[in-house]
Amino acid sequence: MLLNVSYNNKAVTKKIESELGKPFTLKERWAMGGIGSPKLYITETSLEIRNLLILDNNRDTCNIEMRPKGIIVGFRSLLETYALIIPYYKLTIYKGDASVYSIYRDQYFIKVESDTKAVQKFFKKLLGYKADNAPTSIEDL
Repeated sequence: MLLNVSYNNKAVTKKIESELGKPFTLKERWAMGGIGSPKLYITETSLEIRNLLILDNNRDTCNIEMRPKGIIVGFRSLLETYALIIPYYKLTIYKGDASVYSIYRDQYFIKVESDTKAVQKFFKKLLGYKADNAPTSIEDL
């Protein structure tokens, strides 16, 4: 789900919290070593996101915030802030080329560069958290 989160709107906040859960508490964030990614440089996106990003001439960047039941991929275009809401059960991450991670949800995708150790460490933490908190699959029973 792609949302405009530029303004403090209770309906949008409620929609995000119903899908991803409330944000982690400060104690949980500290224990996890942080829940946010470093600045990620976007290399390629799906059509809907690309149409938003081409409106300005800035370098396309995004960041990821972890939530208990999913992630929020945030990016800016012109003076607006947009968020791609991805619950863990719909999240698919591929490591394609040597330094590119692809993040998918249904018809939306964002490909980001992973040229630093900090980015690779964050994705390792994200995938570990997703695996630890995934519901038990039928094959595991």
